[in-house]
Amino acid sequence: MKGLLEVDRLTVELPTSRGWVRPVNDVSIGIAAGETLGLVGESGSGKTMLSLALMGLLPAGARVSGETRLAARGETISSAAAPASSSVHAPVIAGNNILQMRESEWRTVRGAEIAMIFQEPMTSLNPVMTVGAQVSEAIRAHTSNLAEREVRQRTIEALGRASVPEPETRAQQFPHQLSGGLRQRVMIAMALAAGPRLLIADEPTTALDVTVQKQVLALLDRLRREMQLGMLFITHDLGVVAQVADRVAVMYAGRIVEQGPVNEVLTQPLHPYTKGLLAASPTLERGKLAPIPGTVPQLTELPPGCAFEPRCAWRREDCLTGVPSLRRIAQQNPNGVPSASGGATEHAARCVLVADEGPSAKESSR
Repeated sequence: MKGLLEVDRLTVELPTSRGWVRPVNDVSIGIAAGETLGLVGESGSGKTMLSLALMGLLPAGARVSGETRLAARGETISSAAAPASSSVHAPVIAGNNILQMRESEWRTVRGAEIAMIFQEPMTSLNPVMTVGAQVSEAIRAHTSNLAEREVRQRTIEALGRASVPEPETRAQQFPHQLSGGLRQRVMIAMALAAGPRLLIADEPTTALDVTVQKQVLALLDRLRREMQLGMLFITHDLGVVAQVADRVAVMYAGRIVEQGPVNEVLTQPLHPYTKGLLAASPTLERGKLAPIPGTVPQLTELPPGCAFEPRCAWRREDCLTGVPSLRRIAQQNPNGVPSASGGATEHAARCVLVADEGPSAKESSR
């Protein structure tokens, strides 16, 4: 897989009456072309603010630091599938820290390179414009020299690609005339109309019933494969992550606390917070859920060490002394015995209980 996006130590600060807070704090992730990274966590953990930073849509007054690099078309950056200790690198766009772009530059990137699907399509779609006009608007924003006939043709093609039935008829309808599932398909058509390479999906199935949710997830997976999209899939549903993601990052109080291959993280969680999320998720086998005690702390009242420490059943005294680094587990043989080579996997957690077996200077995302 080719590296597409590399986020390095991204921090977002917002002004409040009680001082500056960091809803996104020292986050490093990578996404490859054709790969889905699932981002999970409770409400208030910073997931949506991270996505808005990647779209250049932060509130006025926000301060941003770190680097976010998007590979030029035909070029790659360090592979998201490679360990952090790997030396796999390739050219990136010259000076391409997109966090430093001006608004005029962002307008050329949004839609054409990075697109986003929002959680509730009824509040994202314009209620007084037909859905076809809204998809056409997204096309014209990046290809202003097209004739009207060609714009209409591309609009119908975009709706058809998003599995909107009878696209010619639906294009003439208004959002309130469509079901929730069809409105979400229209949002997908709008997001992909200009051919972006990175798609951010912010809880796109939360408001849908189970049957429609399955259809939308299958549609996104098909489009990801056909278009070789890199996708950041934001959700609080671990069951959805298991279906759609190749890798998963768990976010808590603005930081990534665990990440790695989805099968490893969900079957062998390292961080107590991830274990708590799994215990609180309904399954067919387990009749009783085990909620995580307490709530996500206010960003103005974070503890001095691990942010999860007040809610953690395994907390120790050294959890109070400082924020743990991301620590990788040692590679294991098929029988579960640590490998003699002493290497480390991509699976890492920000917890003092994890034996540090690999590089931890950056998040294990590449």
